[in-house]
Amino acid sequence: MQSRLLKRALIIFVAGFILLLIGLAAAWYLREPAPPPQSRIDGGSTGEARIGGPFELTDQNGELRRARHFSGQYMLIYFGFTFCPDVCPTALTNMTQALDLLEEGAPAKANQVVPIFITVDPERDTVEEMASYAEHFHPDLVALTGTKDQIAAAAKQYRVYYEKVEDASASNYLMDHSSYIYLMGPEGEYLTHYTHQTPADELAEGLERYIK
Repeated sequence: MQSRLLKRALIIFVAGFILLLIGLAAAWYLREPAPPPQSRIDGGSTGEARIGGPFELTDQNGELRRARHFSGQYMLIYFGFTFCPDVCPTALTNMTQALDLLEEGAPAKANQVVPIFITVDPERDTVEEMASYAEHFHPDLVALTGTKDQIAAAAKQYRVYYEKVEDASASNYLMDHSSYIYLMGPEGEYLTHYTHQTPADELAEGLERYIK
């Protein structure tokens, strides 16, 4: 009798533990933005990656920029915000260093790449703020901002997740956002993506491999 009770208790314990693991896994999955699908060129899904599209934003010089203005060039795009404490600076620094490495090894290919930074925090990231921030990174960096609707439209095209994280101080809030560096082809087609943690040398190798 006692053996049967112990066996039943063990079964209940194991079942409960499994349910707990399933619950934790589900919570993590819902919290973490899913990475964008791979295009055929990456050896992933054979379907066409639905990433990228038209946008209309303003650069750090106050000039209107549309996606079609970059036609014929490879766009290296990152969405973030200037008040980001570490993730965004890391991504932009890696982009800068990767382009410097590409310039050393394959200058003709480096000239075909336009690094682009698009804010997800238009409330604080004004044209002036973007201009000041862009000076810390690659000299060719195009820093884009716009209205809330324009940013939302651009983020939707690139499947970028972002959300304002409220803080006690209204001016010191953070932005929770996905952190991918997209490489787009000369016709605006999605080629591949990297993360903000991709080392500069690895990113440079990837650029050299994709750029014709």
